[in-house]
Amino acid sequence: MFDSFKYFTAAVMTLISIWRFPAVRYGDAHRRALWGGYAGFAVALCLYTPAAMDAVDRIPVVDLSALLRHFASTAAIMAALTYVATSYGKTAEAVVPRHVEFSRWIARASYKAGAVGVVLLAILFFTVVQRDRPSEDFLVDHAGEWGVAVYMTVFYFFPLVTTAVCGYQWTRAARRAESTSMRIGLGLMGFAMWMGLVHTIARIAILWSAVVFPLSQSTVRFLVDATAIWMNLLFVIVAVGASIPTTRAAAARWKTFRTLNLIYPLWFDLVEAFPGTSLYPPSRRITELLQFRVPIDVRLDRWTQDISDACEKLRYYVPRDLMFAAEDKASPHSDPEPAAEAYWIKAGLLAANAESVRPSSATLMRDKPFVDTESEAAWYVRVSTVYTQITGDQAREVLLDSEKLESESRR
Repeated sequence: MFDSFKYFTAAVMTLISIWRFPAVRYGDAHRRALWGGYAGFAVALCLYTPAAMDAVDRIPVVDLSALLRHFASTAAIMAALTYVATSYGKTAEAVVPRHVEFSRWIARASYKAGAVGVVLLAILFFTVVQRDRPSEDFLVDHAGEWGVAVYMTVFYFFPLVTTAVCGYQWTRAARRAESTSMRIGLGLMGFAMWMGLVHTIARIAILWSAVVFPLSQSTVRFLVDATAIWMNLLFVIVAVGASIPTTRAAAARWKTFRTLNLIYPLWFDLVEAFPGTSLYPPSRRITELLQFRVPIDVRLDRWTQDISDACEKLRYYVPRDLMFAAEDKASPHSDPEPAAEAYWIKAGLLAANAESVRPSSATLMRDKPFVDTESEAAWYVRVSTVYTQITGDQAREVLLDSEKLESESRR
């Protein structure tokens, strides 16, 4: 049961780090630092699972998984301190609050301290820690050894400082947050950090108590397992707290993805008919939707601009009265205005693809007072929905009707 919980927390933190990975490329310094914290803790938690420990133990260095786990945790802790230091307060402020200046100082010092700490951990691990045989549980099997107590105290120094700083900063920020989601998210993360402070103090107390007052192995195992469950629980709370403020952003990204999927048929046909309209040749739907060269909101802005530009070019290749014929065809439709534009585009592409067509004066196209990319994209979703339902015969029928209207107007 406890092993399952280890896998669960490792999976949750890994998913969070994958979800936050775009911050490495598109985010600012403090978002990249936050991702570094998630990634470091994800690695540490994965190394804590039985499967990872068995895999690492095949390397001929006794208890190497424990050392690697502590290295990953130290790197994550330094990233968390950097995130806190760069998230609150501005350098341009005339008077920097004392707590912000203090956290910045700790973050700056953490890099040197972390480098020294990693070296010191490695030295202690290979000198004072008794590693005669592989241990199933590093703390339980080495309980009562002063070398391990010293080694782990050096390691726990970093989370001791980090949980205190992060707990104070996030709790303070939660009280001042404007949105409810941010307040709840920061509150949970702050609460988890105070849990981490309790966990760190408890672990140090257990280690030195086992040295000063020898404890039975069953007692040590109970205490270590209890604090391990406490630690895994706090990581779940951190993951939940970090996810709550981003649910709105995740919903917005999902909406943008759906919009791209819906307007793809319209975008593809137009940019293929007019090469050079798009910055790059169009590809298949799955390729376009899953490429990460450009942020998804920028892609939506480009696609809507591509459609508008292509429609502007299309105006010079269609019959003069095509819009009137399209509006007549779309009049019975439940959403007639975008349906008319869909018929106009579908029939217009047929006319533009004719071998004998030559560019002429621009024809009529209704004005649409878009105020932003979102409203323009919403319009093209409505157009594309009808566009995908129009058959080639219906498009040719609209094209013939426009030619009839044009011939009648000449009489």
